[in-house]
Amino acid sequence: MAVLRSVIRGVGAHLPKRIVTNDDLAKIVDTSDAWIRERSGIVRRHISDEKELTSELGAAAAKQALIRAGIDPVDIDLIVCATSTPDRTFPATAVRIQSMLGVTKGAAFDLQAVCSGFVFALATADNFLKAGQSKRALVIGAETFSRILDWSDRSTCVLFGDGAGAVVLEAQPQRGGREDRGIISTLIRSDGRFEDLLYVDGGPGSTKTVGHLRMNGREVFRHAVQKISGVIEETLVETGYTPEEIDLFIPHQANKRILDGIAKKLGVAPEKIVMTLDKHGNTSAASIPLALNDAFEAHRVKEGSLILMEAMGGGFTWGAVLARW
Repeated sequence: MAVLRSVIRGVGAHLPKRIVTNDDLAKIVDTSDAWIRERSGIVRRHISDEKELTSELGAAAAKQALIRAGIDPVDIDLIVCATSTPDRTFPATAVRIQSMLGVTKGAAFDLQAVCSGFVFALATADNFLKAGQSKRALVIGAETFSRILDWSDRSTCVLFGDGAGAVVLEAQPQRGGREDRGIISTLIRSDGRFEDLLYVDGGPGSTKTVGHLRMNGREVFRHAVQKISGVIEETLVETGYTPEEIDLFIPHQANKRILDGIAKKLGVAPEKIVMTLDKHGNTSAASIPLALNDAFEAHRVKEGSLILMEAMGGGFTWGAVLARW
């Protein structure tokens, strides 16, 4: 039976030029390269300059994705931008990107699910395309997370970076079988009881300020391994695939110990995991598309590759997307 699938036509990424190493951070906060590497696996990260906006990073990533997809911006009728660091309170960063790209039809809006944002955005766009309400979508994860960091807090400021990634999705008829291209399954979850474990202590509706990121790292680690492993297992049971059949696992790049813990719990071979954490840090909603782009450029993603993307973020939010390239 023929079904509509959201096929990934192209992927792109963009990183700020400025690179900040662990040794650079050791000059401004009580830390060291060895301390950061041991606890997170991060070696360096990209940090935006003062004039570089989230929308600019997102638009640059989107342009590359469109070129690789061979699709003109005028043929895009949906833009979903996942971000926790918008240019302004409103309008949405997505509509600013829409204007930069010259897209004049359809809808553009932001989605806020913190580090799970790209997974939530893929699930959202996929449902629009499968319902026939849109034909081609840009799904973007873009962040300037450096703007909400407390640079005196060594437990958090060393973990994050800035960047953007994007994919072009196109609704295409498929046969409805196991070899279908496109998004096969999406699962998204949230539980607001854990808000105080990972949050920003400001906002226009509460403090009238932007605020800074606050995190209980030990508790976040514990929940991340449990919740991400659970949603991956649920995805595999729902779709009938086994971990051995997955060609690439593309996780949110939060912490190497979290990635190692999930891999061990699920029995995933290390060579199947895409890790860019060491050179990007945690870029929140941008981390999965940045890692996907890295895998694409390294020729690790090929037509027919079965890829599983997963993430967990503040809220808590978490989810997984299974897709065939």
